[in-house]
Amino acid sequence: MLINAVPQFQGALTERAPELPEGCVALAELAGHVLGVPVHHIRQTRETSPVVDGIANRAVLTGANRAAQLAALEAPGGPVLTIGGDCGVELIPIGVARYRFGPGLGVAWFDAHSDLNTAETSPSGAFHGMVLRSLLGEGDPEFAANPPVEPGRVVLAGTRAFDDAERAVVERGLVVETDLVSGLAGADKVYVHLDLDVLDPGEFDGLNYPEPGGLTIERLVAMLRGLSAFEVVGAGITECAGTEVRVLAPVLEVLGELLTGKQ
Repeated sequence: MLINAVPQFQGALTERAPELPEGCVALAELAGHVLGVPVHHIRQTRETSPVVDGIANRAVLTGANRAAQLAALEAPGGPVLTIGGDCGVELIPIGVARYRFGPGLGVAWFDAHSDLNTAETSPSGAFHGMVLRSLLGEGDPEFAANPPVEPGRVVLAGTRAFDDAERAVVERGLVVETDLVSGLAGADKVYVHLDLDVLDPGEFDGLNYPEPGGLTIERLVAMLRGLSAFEVVGAGITECAGTEVRVLAPVLEVLGELLTGKQ
């Protein structure tokens, strides 16, 4: 098992986005301690770049940041836990998992937001709100995954904030809203994406883009443990904008169990 800390923040344009690199490091240090696994820190630039074709920081996101992540996943030697950073850090590990494991890859998407916008529909130009749409092979061709995650293979969990364009994607059946276990039935292998804003703001105050009505940590852990019947080949935790992260230890523990198959 490998832990990759990816302190990218340029995919988010929120007030707390500049705090994401420090949150990433704090959470990665806790993960290394809880799971007893060394942490690989992937260098990410602190530079920003202009909006191009509707995507903020486009040159940064497609340049050195992406190259560093790709290099780290050339020969991982086992399941990888990616710790961000903004949700944009998931484009590479999920894309690599889809390439390696084939069209049967399922994705459990724990996130308050569906991240299904494109540059044309995004109200902000922030890529972290486009990453899942890109993984489905749509949107800007420089970000669109090839091969894409198959339609219907992504199950949303705890998602409660949709733009109109994102809701239309759900209605097309590209992603599904249902019970996780039944939604992932038939998946050969599973990747677990966890944006911490799936939690209720009262559970953890280090959320980059909080939304009311979220999960408790206890409920999140139970939902994750419900995936134990699947072969989980990768996971990511993103959008940690706080450094007091000890309350998240149970979440890291269950992700470690899923990734190693040791329940």
